Amino acid sequence: MQDKNPDNNESRRRLIECAKREFLEKGFVKASLRKIASDAGLTTGAVYFFFSDKNGLLEGVVGEALGQLNAVIDQHFAEDIESDLAGYRQQDGDHDAFTEMLVNVIYDHYDEMTILLDRSAGSKYEDFVDVIINRLDSSYIGLAEKYAAVMPGRRVNKKMLHWLTHVQINAFVHMMQHEKDKESALHFIKPVMDMLIKAWMEYSLEDDV
Repeated sequence: MQDKNPDNNESRRRLIECAKREFLEKGFVKASLRKIASDAGLTTGAVYFFFSDKNGLLEGVVGEALGQLNAVIDQHFAEDIESDLAGYRQQDGDHDAFTEMLVNVIYDHYDEMTILLDRSAGSKYEDFVDVIINRLDSSYIGLAEKYAAVMPGRRVNKKMLHWLTHVQINAFVHMMQHEKDKESALHFIKPVMDMLIKAWMEYSLEDDV
């Protein structure tokens, strides 16, 4: 909920802005609350007033980006679980809209995503990648179970699904690390996503023997 005091809103905004710079430069553990507060023109007590502690301040920095990322993932799986998997025939570009939404969130919040991936050790977000992988695993298993229900003689290959989840996450991490421009990122990640969807359709199930 937004504070009705405009001075409080501005102070909170400045703290988040200065904290983002400090976390990017030094990482969570070495980031100084004293310096963040000083850069924002406030006392260290202001950090505790608005965010309770260092983890709360980090949440203030990355929370919106993480919420948008989770929303895109949830929407995608909600749509996929309602799809006709028995009649589905993969075509390149089928998942371009989903890919674009993911890339937009990542690159619109590039600094925040960098903090989550590379600067969050020691914080409550240090297992960020593992949390995403677990969420995807759970969603993919649910989707694969629906797929297996319309494929007689086939069952879910949970180990392969876990491998494919890691490949997908690694592809997006590589994209972030090597493609600083959003358009370039989209150019390369779209065919990679096509490849991953083909692999998912081919290997998410195995013979039920």
